Amino acid sequence: MNNLPDTSRVWIYQAQQAFSAELSAEIQQQVQAFAQQWVSHNRALRASGEVLYDQFIVLMVDESQAGASGCSIDKSVHFMQALEAKYGINLFDRMTFTYKDGDQVMTAPREQFARLYAEGKINDETLVFDNLIKTKGEFSNKWIKSLGQSWHKRMV
Repeated sequence: MNNLPDTSRVWIYQAQQAFSAELSAEIQQQVQAFAQQWVSHNRALRASGEVLYDQFIVLMVDESQAGASGCSIDKSVHFMQALEAKYGINLFDRMTFTYKDGDQVMTAPREQFARLYAEGKINDETLVFDNLIKTKGEFSNKWIKSLGQSWHKRMV
């Protein structure tokens, strides 16, 4: 992902819990293989994929050479759905939030997340993962941010 420009498009898929080290390595291999063969209208995409924190699958595409079309985006969604089916994981639940508690990555459904905030167990300084970012530049600088600076704030 380091060799792609900051304007590259990003998609982040989050599992509801961390993968084991073995599963993370297995998924990493499949994600890299997918990114290497990903095409749009028979043109290879300059793409990269990675598993981060044993819980997030990140895909990036440099659209300056070939844009990700609707069909190629559909292929990536089908790939993620195939991973879900194969491993019994959920990668499309946007109402499960992930945050940092010290060095640990924690995940909570929206209601529990709001309750943790109300109880003072998390606060505006808690670091959250913003999986709605759109570019590599945002990924590098804004993927992990304080809850108070994130869209998550309106959910608590």
